[in-house]
Amino acid sequence: MITRRTLGLGAAALIAAPAISRAQAPLRLLVIGGGFGGASAARFARDSYPDVQVTLIEPRTRFVTCPYGNLVLAGTKQLDAITFGYDAVRARGVTVIHDLASGIDPVAKSVRLAGGQALGYDRLILSPGIALRWGAIEGYDEAAAGLLPHAWVPGDGGQTALLRRQLEAMEDGGVVGIAIPPNPFRCPPGPYERISMIASYLKKAKPRSKILALDAKEAFSKQGLFQDAWNALYPGMIEWVPGNRDGKIVKVDARERVLETEFGEKHRVAVANVIPPQSAARIAIDAGLANASGWVEVDPVTFEAKAAPGIHVIGDANTAPPMPKSGFIANSTSRQAVASAIALARGAAPPADASYFNTCYSHVGDEYGISVVGIFRPGPAGFVETPNSGGVSPRGNLPDQRRLEAIYADAWYKSITDYMFGA
Repeated sequence: MITRRTLGLGAAALIAAPAISRAQAPLRLLVIGGGFGGASAARFARDSYPDVQVTLIEPRTRFVTCPYGNLVLAGTKQLDAITFGYDAVRARGVTVIHDLASGIDPVAKSVRLAGGQALGYDRLILSPGIALRWGAIEGYDEAAAGLLPHAWVPGDGGQTALLRRQLEAMEDGGVVGIAIPPNPFRCPPGPYERISMIASYLKKAKPRSKILALDAKEAFSKQGLFQDAWNALYPGMIEWVPGNRDGKIVKVDARERVLETEFGEKHRVAVANVIPPQSAARIAIDAGLANASGWVEVDPVTFEAKAAPGIHVIGDANTAPPMPKSGFIANSTSRQAVASAIALARGAAPPADASYFNTCYSHVGDEYGISVVGIFRPGPAGFVETPNSGGVSPRGNLPDQRRLEAIYADAWYKSITDYMFGA
């Protein structure tokens, strides 16, 4: 199992590109979004199709990863360690434009930028990420996030740093409240790794403090593994309240730091981390790509939006159950989307026998890691998980296994960020 996890990223890169005809006019591949999906797509396109013009549109000049943001909250990583620039992307021959893509015209095959420029394309890879659904929780809007941070979006205006400062300023004995949204949302194990990493910090610095995790759901990813770790590492510190025990938060009072549940119970806390419900990013919704759920339905082979052929949507913005919204899935599916986009633009069939890989590691303590693995394929009605293709880490008192998985997690993070932002 461990060997397969460590080989996942390499296996995902084995999708073969169609043969290149130098007699063809250069195709224009436009990529919106410079995160795990978009940066990976730009890298794969540049490496595999040297005659294609690749342009990446990303408003930020520095990308802060969501993975490992929880380690910043624990104090074991600094923000600059999870922040990356685009110089190496440019050096590979990708045209990088730092501007906001504000609109898409699927008929004219044109993208409008906030700065006024319009860019044409032959195929579009759209990887815009998520939008937070302000107002889905009563009282929780952008202003409230300045008091009750979400810390859930890369380059989030200092949200992660704000939450870390609040934890540092909290008196020993204070309660940290965490509001966890219903499915689907970015990074299913993320809130529970966050609980773990905050607990790790509190155990060392404020051992009389508690964590109250109020969850809209009744179950979560890697639940048994997380709860085993909480009992072993942080006994008595973490209370997790599921939705069927009134864990769903429906209202907040940001100034008083009060979280109110569905049935009216009010929890006043010292620090509150509110992770609201989410949807595909605004550009996908404004372009008419998203369905009523707020996410974009895609073809399981090509990742073309069902609402607009020629636009391939990858990463967190699409809806592709049972695949999770994870950085590894965004990276893995980017290759199939690019290969399909180029093939279709040239009148060829997209690559067959596609496989999409996911390994999701979580840190739960010092030298303590756990993971879940899955391999997915296109199915007759969407995506399907390959039987017996993965699973979760074994449960039990396995200190060597936990230490190795923490090491593998660090190796995975370095590997995938090097692929996106390295030379």
